[in-house]
Amino acid sequence: MADLFDSPPVPATPDRSPRGQAKSAEAFRTISEVAQELEVPQHVLRFWESRFPQVRPLKRAGGRRYYRPDDVALLRRIRQCLYDQGYTIKGVQKLLREGALRGDGPVPRPVPSAAPAPKAREAVKETKDSGNRAALLELKRELCELRDLLRKGGR
Repeated sequence: MADLFDSPPVPATPDRSPRGQAKSAEAFRTISEVAQELEVPQHVLRFWESRFPQVRPLKRAGGRRYYRPDDVALLRRIRQCLYDQGYTIKGVQKLLREGALRGDGPVPRPVPSAAPAPKAREAVKETKDSGNRAALLELKRELCELRDLLRKGGR
């Protein structure tokens, strides 16, 4: 009888219930199971729910969340974009709107941002050194020109 009390409890894993029974692939997962599977804290999953309306776990009485297999797959893709590919939240939102994260295909790589123009770099350095207002105004003018060029090119 002492052996029953000395054995450690079976830990819960994404594929097993606390009693050690295997969970079906179609089974709903709790937030702790999903957090453990994706290696992110639970509060991050709750934050992602607020930023990505496509993630809609079933909420039971008391606010307990149950994630569908599709939700877990989408969260895995979101995590891959944010953590592995270097996307921002806004970038992933755009991908979701465009339907680029559907399916199991590869996640598109983010477009690298262009390096600042040499004049802009000089203006920033000059501003850091002297706090020169004229340099800031010149930088602003150049940035506005770049913005206008990008707008024209996007149409």
